[in-house]
Amino acid sequence: MITIKNSAQIAKMREAGALLHDVLTQLKGKIEPGITTKELDRFAEKLIRAHGAVPSFLNYEGYPASICTSVDSQVVHGIPSNQTVLREGQIVSIDAGVILDGWQSDSALTVPVGRISEEAQRLIDVTEQSFFAALEVAREGNRISDIGHAVQQYVESRSFSTVRALCGHGIGREMHEDPSVPNYGIPGHGVRLRRGMTICIEPMIAAGDYHVKTLSDGWTVVTTDGSLCSHYEHTIAITDGEPELLSLPGYHKEEKR
Repeated sequence: MITIKNSAQIAKMREAGALLHDVLTQLKGKIEPGITTKELDRFAEKLIRAHGAVPSFLNYEGYPASICTSVDSQVVHGIPSNQTVLREGQIVSIDAGVILDGWQSDSALTVPVGRISEEAQRLIDVTEQSFFAALEVAREGNRISDIGHAVQQYVESRSFSTVRALCGHGIGREMHEDPSVPNYGIPGHGVRLRRGMTICIEPMIAAGDYHVKTLSDGWTVVTTDGSLCSHYEHTIAITDGEPELLSLPGYHKEEKR
């Protein structure tokens, strides 16, 4: 069931989003060769709890950490570990969520570890830009498939592929609510977007083929061909005009042109 939020509820989600943005910004500054992904996890949990919030991911359906740290060909749900030491030239996707006063926010970004190849940087850039292409059609009256079509069209025209086995989602008091928000598809299909809907758009973009598999830990999803993958996500609210980025405070459309 899709839940429509009122202005007071969206204000609560805006507060959660602002906190999450701060956490991810500080995490991004910690990423460098030699740091372990478990160190990043501990740092994130400390920040989140210091502000009276709870990490959404910790113990969610048994997930054992506060953030997801997915390196190189790992698409999503990489489990932080003391054994995973980040190396120069890698890329790492950080996915995190918070619960503040009962309301959720979810966001992700992919960060270079030191100096990376031009192609890896292009993958990161195209992934982020595909999100903003999708944001353009996340308008009241459009349909959910318009979002996925915008991602797919942007990405494939730049010779990358959009992962199809995973998707974005509704969000509110629960981390995963209806509707599902695919990153591909034919426009004009699915649920019609309504003011007060809150959703997460999260392109997961592979440098090679879009097929993925889950590793034996039951969580970590990787590209089947071993190609690099990048992830970018924000929580947004559908309005009667431009959508609001709840997990990117201070966003101005002009800056992304």
